Amino acid sequence: MHLIFVLLNFKFRFALIILACLISFPAWSQSNISGKVVDRSGNPLIGAFVKIKGTDNAAKTNKQGFFLLQNVSSASPVIIVSSAGFADKEVNVSSNSNNLVITLTKKEFQWHDLINPQFYIEFGGLWLLLFVIFAETGLFAGFFLPGDSLLFVAGIYSDDLASQVITTGSSFIDLLILWILISAAGILGNYVGYWFGKKSGPYLYERKDTFLFKKKYLTQAHDFYERYGGWAIVAARFVPIIRTFAPIVAGIVRMERSKFTFFNVIGCTAWVASMLIAGHFLYQWVKNQFDIDIKEHLEMIVLVIVLVSTVPILFKFFFGKEKKTTV
Repeated sequence: MHLIFVLLNFKFRFALIILACLISFPAWSQSNISGKVVDRSGNPLIGAFVKIKGTDNAAKTNKQGFFLLQNVSSASPVIIVSSAGFADKEVNVSSNSNNLVITLTKKEFQWHDLINPQFYIEFGGLWLLLFVIFAETGLFAGFFLPGDSLLFVAGIYSDDLASQVITTGSSFIDLLILWILISAAGILGNYVGYWFGKKSGPYLYERKDTFLFKKKYLTQAHDFYERYGGWAIVAARFVPIIRTFAPIVAGIVRMERSKFTFFNVIGCTAWVASMLIAGHFLYQWVKNQFDIDIKEHLEMIVLVIVLVSTVPILFKFFFGKEKKTTV
């Protein structure tokens, strides 16, 4: 009887062990998946929605773009990642995957992207940036393109942009490469604008006066450039819209080519250097002092740059009219 009792007790314990294994097996097979969601420039996407396809298991990315999916039971789950302004993406991963980096691309082109400097950095890189700087002054219709803010953002991404030409490992050399290439694009763009103005100038001088156009305006502009023209070219580089038309007007009033060339080079190189250096070192300083990545707040930075560069123009336009003097 004692032997039978021992055998029954052993079988009972063995059955309990098997039952416990069966109950806990699903928990053993579950795992976690973690990673980061970024855009094409490597900027973290905050609040991106990450979900296991076919389940309710989901998470959102934090301020650094990281996410964590817990208790993933499938051996090879499919992750669906979505974020506002970006195309959804499905990713096949293995269970218990960690440190994933998922890159999202923007949705189809929208017209307002043309005034967003980050759009050019993400989709065209250095070569599109060079074309934009050229077109802003070289093409008559380039006045709406972002110049100051684009160069500021380029300074932030200087290492990534310069690596499209050569990988140096030195931030100083990267900035130097960008400074030379972008300055050359700006100088060439100004030359095209100057050439266009010079070619169209004779037609304007022969044109009859109208309500909107009078030859005396050309004469006044010519006298202005004779007196301040060189420094006007330099200053115009720092003023949106004005920098598009300054070289054209210089050509129309037939500014001396050597004089235009001298101030064109000074204006372009100074403008490019100041914007690149401001973007690069402000990013580094804020990162080191406050541990804040301003890449995550580019919209606000760009807005401030636009306001700083355009408010003086608007103020001059509305309040800077000369008062008529009475004799």
